[in-house]
Amino acid sequence: MTRFEELLGSDFAGQPTDDVDDVIYGGYDHAEHRERVPGLVALLGDASAADRERFLACLALVAWGEPVGYETVRELSLAPRTAPWYDLLIDRKFSVDSSYGHLSAAAADSREPAEEKGSSALRVETFRSLIRMADREYFEEKLGDYLDEDVVRACLPDIRDVIRRGLGALTAGIPCRFDLATQLVDLANSVVVVDEDLAVELVLRVLRAAPSGRAMAHAVAAAHRAAGPAGEALAGRLYRSGNAHVRALLAGRG
Repeated sequence: MTRFEELLGSDFAGQPTDDVDDVIYGGYDHAEHRERVPGLVALLGDASAADRERFLACLALVAWGEPVGYETVRELSLAPRTAPWYDLLIDRKFSVDSSYGHLSAAAADSREPAEEKGSSALRVETFRSLIRMADREYFEEKLGDYLDEDVVRACLPDIRDVIRRGLGALTAGIPCRFDLATQLVDLANSVVVVDEDLAVELVLRVLRAAPSGRAMAHAVAAAHRAAGPAGEALAGRLYRSGNAHVRALLAGRG
């Protein structure tokens, strides 16, 4: 049995499995996952190991709320495309790397382990690092919808800044390898839980810069979540400007 098979290719009963996700997310129910952490840290830092194995080691460490996993993501965010596994996971829609979306999802799922291990502050900082590169890297719809209220509150200035930068790129017509406008709308949607008026303002800024049908369809989420006048105004704008699909999505509002 290889080192990887021992760490992530075996369930917590010691049985071989091809389902790595089952091992990673099964770790929440098994305190024994802590025994695998040192081996995963070593695998993550082993430049001779396969890129896939190093990525999955990082994913597990993040999902389990381990500081090493969080710190690795934060360091990589400074130069995202230098990750050894960059372009290993390719999104089918845009044919671009989607590894940061998977890491974002793992960070979202790590809330309880982080609380247990005292790494909640690092978890928030990891999301801050991910948010800051959302105008450059694709998250496969696994960022905005994955931010809990505490993270949004702490990272609100970062959300505003990355939307501002993304808007600058959209307005200037700078080519992007993925649907930047929709990704920015998803981030703006997350703000509803802390400030409905600001969330709607940010959504509308993006739609003015790039009023695509897909971005409008995603903006419906903010219209559903915002209970006050701002939500009503957004719903009205989307109904008037959107296509039949957007209007159908709005039909369930209220």
